[in-house]
Amino acid sequence: MRLTQIFTLMTLLMCTGLLQTTQAQVSYDQDFGSDVPVPDGFRTNRTSFSAIMDVLAPSRPEVTQAQLDQLREIPLEAIFGAIGEYRTNYVRGFANTRPGERLVGRALTMRFLPPRPDLVRAANTLAEEGNWDRRYYARASEEAQPGDVVVAELGGSDGHNLFGDMGATGIQMRGAAGVVIDGGMRDLVGLQDDRFEGFPVLHRFSDPHTTSWLGVEYNAPVRIGGVTVLPGDIVVGDDGGIFFFPPELVDRVLEYAVESEAREGFQLQQLLDKNYRFRDIYPLSPPLVEEFERTR
Repeated sequence: MRLTQIFTLMTLLMCTGLLQTTQAQVSYDQDFGSDVPVPDGFRTNRTSFSAIMDVLAPSRPEVTQAQLDQLREIPLEAIFGAIGEYRTNYVRGFANTRPGERLVGRALTMRFLPPRPDLVRAANTLAEEGNWDRRYYARASEEAQPGDVVVAELGGSDGHNLFGDMGATGIQMRGAAGVVIDGGMRDLVGLQDDRFEGFPVLHRFSDPHTTSWLGVEYNAPVRIGGVTVLPGDIVVGDDGGIFFFPPELVDRVLEYAVESEAREGFQLQQLLDKNYRFRDIYPLSPPLVEEFERTR
């Protein structure tokens, strides 16, 4: 390549880079639009506004009680296999007031913070304007719907208590399926009573102190352990841990569970029959995949 051609090429590259750099540059003193004023009455909405949920709402279908009942029978391992990128939305380290009972439902979320005087004043003002109880467990005792699972962000193992057996009873009487507390509760012995059968409370610890933290967001995104939970997420938990995943995945989970049960039944029979090596059965070799499809 001649020297003049090299010079021309270098000039073009420099000009192109300069043009791109110029287009990307923005003044240090940017001009930002003003925030939109809060409309009258907006603070009395029953749920806390979340721009994130406003974006996601159209893609989140209603999940029926029949679907929730089906999820109750599906192993967590099958759910893991079905939910793809949401597999990491799983938390462990919770005690269960009803050992052996599974918790399934739709997330009704709430977030709490330690109190301070100005926060207390604000919480009281909002409760009065919206005609709700400042104690969010009491709100849920009046507003929860059948199939809801109260999911409370409460500081984890270093946090505070949500309620005792009276608060739990109020939520139970609304038809809620149970509660997840990333924090504590009181009245452990009371919550283990047989009257709470079918209403498990998964919690980090139990403590005799009364509730003092303040609810600051109701039915908005929360953090439980190291995962994000959105209002309306599907909650499936037991003594081992809890999955949270979007409602649009429910059909996929149910279909996968049927397929998984059939495949594992076939594999188990092959193992018991001793006709093939383990490596041919788990996972199925191509010829056995064909045989499995034929037997279905």
